[in-house]
Amino acid sequence: MKFHGAVELPNGKTTSTDIPKHVFQVAVVLILLTIIPLCINRNSRSPILPSPKIDNDINDHGLEAEDLTTRNQNCMKFGRPDTEFLKWRWKPDECELPLFDAVQFLELVRGKSIAFVGDSVGRNQMQSLLCLLASAANPEDISEKYTPDINFKRWFYADYNFTVATLWSPFLVKASDADPSGHTYNSIMNLYLDKVDEAWAAEVTKFDYVIISAGQWFFRPLMFYENGKLVGCFKCQQENVTDLTHYYGYRKAFRTAFRSLVSLKDYKGVTVLRTFSPAHFENGDWNKGGNCARTRPFTKEEMKVDQYVWEMYFTQVEEQRAAAKEGRKRGLQFGLLDTTEAMLLRPDGHPNHYGHSPERNLMIADCVHWCLPGPVDTWNEFLLYMLKGEAQTAFGRKLQKNA
Repeated sequence: MKFHGAVELPNGKTTSTDIPKHVFQVAVVLILLTIIPLCINRNSRSPILPSPKIDNDINDHGLEAEDLTTRNQNCMKFGRPDTEFLKWRWKPDECELPLFDAVQFLELVRGKSIAFVGDSVGRNQMQSLLCLLASAANPEDISEKYTPDINFKRWFYADYNFTVATLWSPFLVKASDADPSGHTYNSIMNLYLDKVDEAWAAEVTKFDYVIISAGQWFFRPLMFYENGKLVGCFKCQQENVTDLTHYYGYRKAFRTAFRSLVSLKDYKGVTVLRTFSPAHFENGDWNKGGNCARTRPFTKEEMKVDQYVWEMYFTQVEEQRAAAKEGRKRGLQFGLLDTTEAMLLRPDGHPNHYGHSPERNLMIADCVHWCLPGPVDTWNEFLLYMLKGEAQTAFGRKLQKNA
């Protein structure tokens, strides 16, 4: 699969002398009718611009969608008073990003399956997708047929024979609690950096697309193990233990996850890395009164990017590229769902204190996840574009084969 913005046949040319003229003309018409070329560029530096007026039915995910998720991050339900954050959309350079088309998405994934592997921000994207699709179809929750684990959810769209799942694994590798007092928001954990988390790895061979991501959990205190031995730690404050950065664990975790996918004998899916999702805490750290109360996107002049964001971004992208190179030897495809830059500009898109019911702890603001509906829906607009690109490539190959 090639993810690009131009409408081309797989050989990179717009015509082929091997294709009869009438067949080529029909093909062009079909492509133009079904594929909307975009210019989503990894190096885009366009500012966010306001979208055309959006109908309320498009911004509102609908009452049915509420029952499809854990209802967290539904900021309007939990009292967020402003709505301007719903009216801003990412604008790529020199082109427009179409609104999400639920019917088109479902047709593209007919007979297929998608798994979101990672932490609760990955689940955030899955919930966004369920809500966006609610305007066209309602799925059945089939999770209990597979596991009682509430962190592993599956939804089935019978009319399209399409399954979407979330496989929760915040570190992607094997992990365990290391604090004898038990698990808390910031307790220390053991990471076994050369051992993939089998909970998700055992499931992914069943899926056509695996969207993998991880991020915020790597900022907590961590003990790093490799080959069964402690090799260092991050923020553990223990004597005689080598201090390592969280980037060390982050890189090794993605490396192990990608290598596991490449080596899985029965895995034939498309692996897509969704890039690092930035938090926007201001006025303090997450556990020291920090919040995200802005109601508008950053302008470019206002945006100040912490170096760690790009370090996290480039670390995972470098590992994805290495995996793509190895995957090609097996005929596996690796894609990049590059969302980091677009989300850096959206401090207004987080729940803050409006992501859960009032009886929950309001001392900690949620500036990590994204409101539903909200900027996170853009991720699935990008995903739809990628799926259309794959359909275009597959159609071109079929056309050449039958010519």
